[in-house]
Amino acid sequence: MPMITTRVPALLLAGFLAGCTANPSKMSETSSLEGTAWILSALPGQTLLPETGVTLRFEGGKASGSDGCNRYSAPYTSTGQSLEISPRGISTMMACPPELMQLARSYTTALGDSRAWRIEGGHLQLLAADGRTLVTLAAQPAPLAGTSWRVTAINNGKQAVVSVLSGSTLTMSFTADGLASGSAGCNRYNTRYQADAAQLRFQVPAATRMLCPGEGVMEQELAFLKALSTVASARHEGNRLELRTADGALAVTLVREERE
Repeated sequence: MPMITTRVPALLLAGFLAGCTANPSKMSETSSLEGTAWILSALPGQTLLPETGVTLRFEGGKASGSDGCNRYSAPYTSTGQSLEISPRGISTMMACPPELMQLARSYTTALGDSRAWRIEGGHLQLLAADGRTLVTLAAQPAPLAGTSWRVTAINNGKQAVVSVLSGSTLTMSFTADGLASGSAGCNRYNTRYQADAAQLRFQVPAATRMLCPGEGVMEQELAFLKALSTVASARHEGNRLELRTADGALAVTLVREERE
């Protein structure tokens, strides 16, 4: 049963990403899907590419994530090992290459057909009414330590989240000893961070003091460093990281970069 799609603002869908990622080491022991997050690892009849990034999060009675092309959200119910994801869902309406559109259709159809779930070998399997495995997903990694990211958007402090200026690169890496550092677009910065489940806070960043050419580069850097001081939580989904304020507003968005 395919999910119904309706055009909605992207910022509205961002709200469905709320909540922390459950500890993957405890996934095999869970008796509830609520509060867990997953990444698609197998879909019968479909070849998955590493950059596809199909995700599924169960939070607040909603199943949400990315279908590889668009963001989606739908109510779900689960009692024991039963599962039903409502066809009355919402989705963005972007057009993607044909292979991604086919994957998205197959995935959302499988979600709508799911009637039960089980965890086997650390993976979540969504099952049809006849017991067939429709979807297999791996647990979403939670720790930030040892990860590197590229900033894609920043809250400019004027009640708007804006994309990073073309030609500029802002980065952030997290170490296991509580240091976050990178490029703010012109200067290098570093700050101490404290992370506890979904909670994340930064100390006031220290940065070098070069002046760089380019319209808006220095203003963007200042907005980024100010935005870090407002961060209260981190929401990790697939290769995307959202840093949010205490009231849930988006402060910074980032995409993961693999270290060489």
